[in-house]
Order: sequence, then structure tokens, then C-alpha cells
Amino acid sequence: MFMILADLNIYGQSIAWGDLAIVGLLVLLEGALSIDNALVLGLLAKRLPKEQQKKALTYGLVGAFAFRFIAVFTATWLIEWRIVKLIGGGYLAYIAIKHMFFEAGEDDGEVHFSASGEPTLLHEVTGRQLTEAEEVEEIEQRAPLPVPEAAKSAKTAKFWPTVVVIELTDIAFAVDSILAAIGVLPAKPADHPVDQVHPKLWVVIVGGLLGVILMRFAAVIFIKLLERFPRFSTAAYWLVLVIGAKLLIDWGFNSKEHPHTIDFHSPSALEFWLFWGAMAVSFAIGFIPKKQAPKA
Repeated sequence: MFMILADLNIYGQSIAWGDLAIVGLLVLLEGALSIDNALVLGLLAKRLPKEQQKKALTYGLVGAFAFRFIAVFTATWLIEWRIVKLIGGGYLAYIAIKHMFFEAGEDDGEVHFSASGEPTLLHEVTGRQLTEAEEVEEIEQRAPLPVPEAAKSAKTAKFWPTVVVIELTDIAFAVDSILAAIGVLPAKPADHPVDQVHPKLWVVIVGGLLGVILMRFAAVIFIKLLERFPRFSTAAYWLVLVIGAKLLIDWGFNSKEHPHTIDFHSPSALEFWLFWGAMAVSFAIGFIPKKQAPKA
């Protein structure tokens, strides 16, 4: 069975056991990063009148599925462009560093479930509901794009401007996911036909589609995990940072003519162990218990 899977080739797509681990990693990243997505959507919709909130969230959910499908299948072209490694790696490094080093100290909210089953934020020390001003601050910290004033306050929020902000936020989160997926793929083999797509493109598609499917239905699992291990979200951003660094190194040292100058996917290369070791350490960070606040 192992040999069959290791040598399996279907319509130019090669399948090996190690690919399944990468698919699992992509699903994990999608789930972890989509927690912030769900929170931002929920907090934005909360600014609207009660009767409009469900409709806005429905539009947001439809947009989440649509944009992720689009993002997954655009990988067919993006993966061929070397400049994507520079732009994508820089962007992933930027959002990870911004989240971990410039916003972590300002983060007062912890993810929990509301009475209606939606993800919400409670103050990490007191456990109370956040004030509107604190929620706005959380939206600004977690949203990948600037949020206009018209969508921040319950007094000024309008339905369609809020829906537009929700959809643009979904596009930005979809970009994060697809860039991370491209980042963990090896270079196209030198002997692979030029007119054929990357032989591991199926990994991006399957990982992305599973992430889309699980985004809604597995939210409970990820948020429960986050409640027990609050550093899990930080671990996701460490993974994003490592992947971003890999993309930048790929862009700087590898080319179509010499795709394996720095080879992150061959066990015989030192950089393979450095990259996957850094990924393993980043993942392990998520399971370090958070220090308890000293009792008064």
C-alpha cells in the first residue's frame, strides 16, 4: 500500500504519503486563521440592527466560500509566477510580525462562544463582555484591512457598506490561505513538462477545499482548542511567519533554471530539517499553557 501511494500518478499529479501531512497542515492553518475571520465578521455584523445581522453574516458566509474557491483555483496560475514568492512571502511575514510583535500586548480579548453559538470575545482577565470601544479595537487589530468608520459603530453602521467590508475582509483572509498553501509546496521538478501544471497542485486544492468545508463545521473544535490552549492562535502566526520566510528564501536563491539551490523538501538537505523543525517548534508553541494571572 505504501509503495502504491508513494508512486501514484494521476493525470500528471503525483501522490505520496508525505503529501497527506501537508494537506493536514493546510487544513489546520485554515482553521486557525479562520477563527479571526469568523470573529471579525461577527463583530462587524453586530454593529447592525438585530434584524439585519443574520442576513449580513449569511452574505459573509457565502462570500467566504466563494472567495476561497476562487483563491484555491487561482493557485494554478499563481504557483507559476516567481514574483508571487517575493510578494507573498513579504505579505505573510508582515501580517505575522504585525500580529505577534505589534498587537499582542494590546490584545484584551479571548475567544469563546456566545449563547447563540457564535464565536465572541470576552476580556481575558475579567471574563466580562467587551465594551463597544474595546470591540472596535479588536476589529482593527484582527482585520487584515483598515475598517472604515461607517462600519465600526452601531450608531453609524449601514447594511451595504458593512457587507462590502465583510466581503473585502474575506478576500484578504483567502489571500493569506492561498499564499500559505503555495509556500509549503516544493518547486516543480526540472524534468516536469513545461505545459503541465505543478504535480503537487492537488495538495493546494484538496487542502483549501477541506479548509473551506471545515471552516464552518469545525469552528467548534478550533475554538474549544483555543479556549484550552490560548497560544494556539499565536502558533498559527508563527507557522505563517516560517512559511513567509521560506517563500522569500525561495525567491532569493531558487529559479526555474536552478529550482533546488536551497532545497526545503529533500531530507538529504540541511535546510529541509531547519524548515520542518521550525514548523514543528511553531506548532508546539500552541500547546504551551498560558501563564495564569496572579490572584489578588
